[in-house]
Parts: sequence; C-alpha cells; structure tokens
Amino acid sequence: MTTDDPAARLAGVHDQIQRAQRLASRSDAVELIAVSKTHPVEAIEPLIAAGQCVFGENRVQEAQAKWPALCEQHPSIRLALIGQLQSNKAAEAVALFDEIHSVDRASLVTALARAMDAADKRPACFVQVNIGDESQKGGALVGDLPALLKEARAADLPLAGLMALPPAGVEPAPYFALLAKLARYHGLAGLSMGMSSDFDTAVTLGATHVRVGSALFGARA
Repeated sequence: MTTDDPAARLAGVHDQIQRAQRLASRSDAVELIAVSKTHPVEAIEPLIAAGQCVFGENRVQEAQAKWPALCEQHPSIRLALIGQLQSNKAAEAVALFDEIHSVDRASLVTALARAMDAADKRPACFVQVNIGDESQKGGALVGDLPALLKEARAADLPLAGLMALPPAGVEPAPYFALLAKLARYHGLAGLSMGMSSDFDTAVTLGATHVRVGSALFGARA
C-alpha cells in the first residue's frame, strides 16, 4: 500500500501513536480523532472502511450537512466538535456530537447545560485553554481556568479534560507539558492536544485525544 491509500495512512498514524506510547511507557488508550472538516463524504468513507470511528468537525452547520446519513449507515461512528461553538448553536451541537472540545466561556457552559438537560444527552466536554495567551485564539486564559472549571462543575457538565492548540511555529512540547500539569492540578484525566505535525510529541506528554487531519486525509488544496 502507498501513502495515497487511506488505510495505509491510518495504519501509519496508529504506528506513530504506538511508538510514542512505548517511548513514554504508556499502555492506556489514545483516541485518534480524524479531522474531517472541509473534507467531503467521498474522502471520509475510505477511512470508515479502514476502521476509523471518531471524526472531528469545526462547524455545526458543516457537520449537519454530511454526518447524519453516515452515522445512520455506520452506528459505531462518534463525532467530536473541535471548533469554537456559538452559544446559540449549543442545542444543535449537543444533538449531533458525542464530544465537545471547545468549551471556553461561562455563557457557553450555561447554554450547553441547558441543551443537555433538554435533550437528555451529555456529550463529553473538554475546556479549551488559550495555552499561549494568543489574542486571535479561543480558550480560557490560564489564570481564568479555575473560575471556568468551577462554573462547568456547578452546571454539572460532564468534564472530560482540557484542550489546547499551542502557538504555531514554535516547539509545542512546553505547552503540552503545561496543559498536562494544569489537568493534573484540576483533577482532570483527559488531554486533547496534538495535531498532524506534533501528535507523537503530544502522546509522549500525556495526550489522551489527538486531532489529526492532513496525515490522514492528505494536504488540503
């Protein structure tokens, strides 16, 4: 098989994850989220056929357009929302997604809690941390994280862990290590961190969920 073969790309990513786990002496599971944002159904189906079950989307509207039919055909599929979420889309997100990786403000906590109660469905939630204090990125600042986690716990959100995107163009390891430290301090087990360029580093530093796009789908046009 060549690298143009989706099954080969998937196997290669799993091999990298397993090598990183061995390097870190880890035996726990790492969830691979195939980032399918902007990719059509025709590009997704070969990965499903190769055994991939968890897919990540940035926007509720895009996910609504392509996933309901696929999920009906493949009941084992699970969906993760990895992009920023508007509070007025909370109910739609709760209905469609199994994981929400971008809880970043108190108003969204309130909207999600209300939507979960109404739908009687509780997707796992990751609080997004603006780990590099970047004005253009979403996420709670490190100093604001305790208050946001307190709000999320008071609202009875099903907190799974923390998520972060390190600054581009710099060594990500210190940022991954900081996120892991924050998660330990706040008693959270999940770490959603690492993308195509650095997921192996993230796994060695404790990532439980990695979000991989181009390494699985190829480069976007």
